[in-house]
Amino acid sequence: MPQIPADYRALEGSERKPRAGAKRVGSADPTEIFTVSVRVRRRADAPLLPDLVNLAATPLNERRYLSREDFATTYGASQADLDAIGRFARANGLEVVEFSIPRRTVVLKGTSAQMSKAFAVDLGIYETPEEKYRGREGTVHVPADIADIVEGVFGLDNRRMAKPLIKKTGLKAAEASPAQATVPLTPPQVAQLYGFPTSPNAAGQTIGIFEFGGGYKDSDVRLFYNSVQIPAPSVTPVSVHGQPNAPADDDYTVETLLDIGVSGSVAPGAKLAVYFAPWTEQAWVDIVTTAIHDAVNKPSVISISYGWAEKEAFGGLTWTLAAVSAVNVTFQEAAMLGVSVFVSSGDDGSECGIRDRNAHVLYPGSDPFVTCCGGTSISNVSGRSFDEHTWNDAFGATGGGISDIFFPPNFPLPIWQNSSNVPGSANDGHKARGIPDIAGNADPASGYELFLDGMNIGAVGGTSATAPLYAGLAALINAGLGKPVGYLNPNLYAVPYSNVFHDIDDGISNARGGAPGYVSGTGWDACTGLGSLNGAALETALLAPDSWDVSYLVPLLL
Repeated sequence: MPQIPADYRALEGSERKPRAGAKRVGSADPTEIFTVSVRVRRRADAPLLPDLVNLAATPLNERRYLSREDFATTYGASQADLDAIGRFARANGLEVVEFSIPRRTVVLKGTSAQMSKAFAVDLGIYETPEEKYRGREGTVHVPADIADIVEGVFGLDNRRMAKPLIKKTGLKAAEASPAQATVPLTPPQVAQLYGFPTSPNAAGQTIGIFEFGGGYKDSDVRLFYNSVQIPAPSVTPVSVHGQPNAPADDDYTVETLLDIGVSGSVAPGAKLAVYFAPWTEQAWVDIVTTAIHDAVNKPSVISISYGWAEKEAFGGLTWTLAAVSAVNVTFQEAAMLGVSVFVSSGDDGSECGIRDRNAHVLYPGSDPFVTCCGGTSISNVSGRSFDEHTWNDAFGATGGGISDIFFPPNFPLPIWQNSSNVPGSANDGHKARGIPDIAGNADPASGYELFLDGMNIGAVGGTSATAPLYAGLAALINAGLGKPVGYLNPNLYAVPYSNVFHDIDDGISNARGGAPGYVSGTGWDACTGLGSLNGAALETALLAPDSWDVSYLVPLLL
């Protein structure tokens, strides 16, 4: 156990346990050099965040979003608080390598021995059959004179906290039998089936894409865009914590190529900013804050095709509450800036790859301030006619279910889901945030052919194909309306249902691996959400606030 100085206090929400099945095999190398990100509070004179549900219920032409510059001035960190962290760092021999007022972050660098002393933790090396990581147990501590300033310290533990949500088949459209009902498609084909707007294009918009490894070669991007006969977009890599654009023959690179290919090809004219970060919890906090507050690339839409189960076993939270709180609050800030965020729901059905015979969902897909995207399968395409059903086959199944993060920072049943008949958890019946919100083509059998190292690797799918698809739609709508639509969830649950959504009512379950699941049914369900979108109908509905059913606001007005 670490020695905790008498003048130190534990940081709320910092508690961490070893990874499920991990064993401590030794102490961390005291000479190892790494960074931590210290998240600080808002400036003391900052006003309360606005009511974002009411903002979403405001007609688009009356909405007022903050600029990134105004946000930093009003809601960022104070220089005095950042300076206090700097003094703490110097007193402990740590180097300040970066600080940000809008991100409310100070990045410190030092040795493992220095970090252990500064934050009163005992850093060790932990092993599972899958990984070796530097970790800690218990809580992080800081001096009492900065305890009210610090909201979280991230980076002491570097376990893996992100995995790409893709499934590969090797199938190629040219090899498909004419009798096959389900064959590989292209993103523009699916965009046409879903009625995406075709005019204008998405010029003037930037789609931010998160990647936790891998990379892309320009030549592979060009091959894909040549194959769908659309000009390749401008793609800008952005490094977070030094993570490079490093293409390799792995799933992370395939994920990157999928995200770039899908989002840009359904939103011609949009620019793409690809944010590369390590796969740690620290990187989650920093990639989200970096992208949302990027005053250079200024993404208006974010696509996230990664996630990690809320719990590694029923009853054991994987994420620290401080990290969830930091990411959640930053998604709320995205809404204030008019940024839409789309996140994949997962590809392993209700069990999320945990294999403990309980239902799980992924974070950040379960965050109420993102639009979570589930998976369907498209078949029998004839012109603009097609069949669509819940994705659950030999390749994988759509994620979806009820959040287990129902304590602070809690994700209770959102007010805009009150009338959606969200069921209780399949585990214990508790009521909370239900995902996904919407669904779209994810079955790799109806997936998209990609190119890696100049070779066609066949069709790739997963709900990581759905998030960039709808991110592209949001970019098109933003361009068409001349204004960002921003936080969409309250609107999605209020627009005319039969006009905007294709209801997936097929009775198919997303149960997998012996875990209880959920069943696709009429209206919203925990497999396909509200259904797949008709893009042009959504754009029209967003311009017609008189058609919105905002009765969910009534409890706020009583």
